[in-house]
Amino acid sequence: MDLVVPPGPGVPQGLTVPAAELVERFSRSSGPGGQGVNTADSRVELELDVDASVALASLGAARRERLLARLEGRLVDGRLVVAASEHRQQRRNRVAARERMADLLREALAPPPPARRPTRPTRGSKERRLAAKKRRGELKSARSRPPREG
Repeated sequence: MDLVVPPGPGVPQGLTVPAAELVERFSRSSGPGGQGVNTADSRVELELDVDASVALASLGAARRERLLARLEGRLVDGRLVVAASEHRQQRRNRVAARERMADLLREALAPPPPARRPTRPTRGSKERRLAAKKRRGELKSARSRPPREG
């Protein structure tokens, strides 16, 4: 089953990674499972070799560099590994792992947000801030004991 990344920012036509480029491994899950918890291999690890992927190579140099830079902390020897074990059934965990990997790839391929334009606080906001500070100070000073007469 191919991995389909739906269209979004950075991937306007979407992306399809062939099943031949994906490696699935199954193991026992530590989560719920009832009677079959010790016998069913329901945990799924989905692995994609980002360096060797033909589908990702077709993206172009700029988007590929952005992808590698954003996934740098998650890559192990050039491979992106995603695990899913939240469901009792292996089939549902396989779907969950594919969705998780597709989300990771779509987020990594998205262009960076525009730079923030610095702005100054308005005169009214400065006055409101100072008035609030003054009220707070008066409230605190009203808590103290009145000075002794004598």
